[in-house]
Amino acid sequence: MLSKHPGLCRYPHGHSRRIDVVLLAEGLGPGDMVCDFKALKLAVLAHIKRLDHALAVNSGDPMLGKLQAGEQRVVVYEGLDPTTEVMAKDIYDLLRGEVVAGRVYTDEDSLTYRFPPGLRVERVRVTETASTWAEYFE
Repeated sequence: MLSKHPGLCRYPHGHSRRIDVVLLAEGLGPGDMVCDFKALKLAVLAHIKRLDHALAVNSGDPMLGKLQAGEQRVVVYEGLDPTTEVMAKDIYDLLRGEVVAGRVYTDEDSLTYRFPPGLRVERVRVTETASTWAEYFE
């Protein structure tokens, strides 16, 4: 729900989004990769699960109280409408923090994955429809 939108987007609606991430490194690391994509998937897993089948709303939306009182999965964005642009920035910030921190992840098979030193998050693109997307980078 986009509370600041003048049209139909201010009402509950949904999208099946796709996330593209561009990573940069000066060379290939262990396993002849820039990054093992499993580390990338594990880094964003909780964030994506939180959004899956949820209603994303601005904390200032007048409907928020009613939505939270029901049995809705509600994700609240503090002072921001949950636009594709906001989601791209959120994922960019999350990944950049995880890469800088050098986090180690463990999967369901107890295998460990990490981001290699020197890795950089170049940009994050979130696609909303076949012809619309937003990219965030610094």
